Amino acid sequence: MVNAEEILNKTKKILDRSQELSKLISDPSVIADNRYWQKLMKEHASLEDIVSSSKQLEKLIDERKDCEIEIAQERDHELKQMFEEEKNILDEKIEKLCEELKILLLPKDENDEKNIIMEIRAAAGGEESSLFATELLRMYEYYASIHKWKSEIININETELGGIKEVTFIIKGKGAYSRLKFEAGVHRVQRVPETESQGRIHTSTATVAVLPEVEDVDVEILDSDLKIDTYRASGAGGQHINKTDSAIRITHLPTGIVVACQDERSQIKNREKAMSLLRSKLYELYQTERENEQKANRKSQVGTGDRSERVRTYNFPQGRVTDHRVNISSYDIEGVLNGNIDEFIDALILKDRAEKLGNDAG
Repeated sequence: MVNAEEILNKTKKILDRSQELSKLISDPSVIADNRYWQKLMKEHASLEDIVSSSKQLEKLIDERKDCEIEIAQERDHELKQMFEEEKNILDEKIEKLCEELKILLLPKDENDEKNIIMEIRAAAGGEESSLFATELLRMYEYYASIHKWKSEIININETELGGIKEVTFIIKGKGAYSRLKFEAGVHRVQRVPETESQGRIHTSTATVAVLPEVEDVDVEILDSDLKIDTYRASGAGGQHINKTDSAIRITHLPTGIVVACQDERSQIKNREKAMSLLRSKLYELYQTERENEQKANRKSQVGTGDRSERVRTYNFPQGRVTDHRVNISSYDIEGVLNGNIDEFIDALILKDRAEKLGNDAG
């Protein structure tokens, strides 16, 4: 039996903080500072599940104590048995709620509920790598569709043979980052390319990066720090697909980060998408710098998200896809490339959660 009182004590500070936030977000002087108010509102919303569950647990514990009193005082055998049955039901509810609270109390990734920006780049393997990058893009677009999320391309650099040298796109949907953040790393494909006359299996790779989409409230960007260039959008091989200078390239002068967007025909829309990408890249940079300064090792043991880490292999001759971090294989390679990757993602989330629970217990 879990120590419910101990779990409840762990929520006390969070309940106090929630009450403090409730007062702050109702304060006119705080409301006047929109950026600060939005930040507090997000924090308050993030605590709602813990507050609700802890109050429910407190109620169940009180009911259980009342039940124990009745059992101790009752002389009628049938009534006593009825109270004991009720106590057993309460014990099961308390056990279940405590397990839920253990997970809720784990350190949260503040980005989990955000949209994501993904970058796929062809790596080793020439044109075959570029074709594989195209398949990965399609896989994530299908995955977004399965979850009723929206995907939009920000910038794409295609090859003349229909492959992709690199592509940046956004996936919009609640919890997108929480499910797709483990996709970052090196994806490897093994198959016989169409251009291979002797039937030899080639190994090619593409890298995937996953960034949380951040808002103005997360990162402040000064106009004076930006160099903005416009140019004419073009397709594969330099073929013009737009007759106006609608494409946008933004350089953040203090860091040297360069982003571009040419997907939209409107210069304004391209600028909005490019700025969204820039905010995410700056957020990632500042977050990494802050972690290094604090010497905090917050990277999951499941996967660091480093582009040099091999995360998954797609073996066409054997019809097998293997995720190396959880040692799980699927023999439905066509289904995987059609977006059915929840088997891998669920396993990665469970492993990450188990590691965090183990660290918390230690």
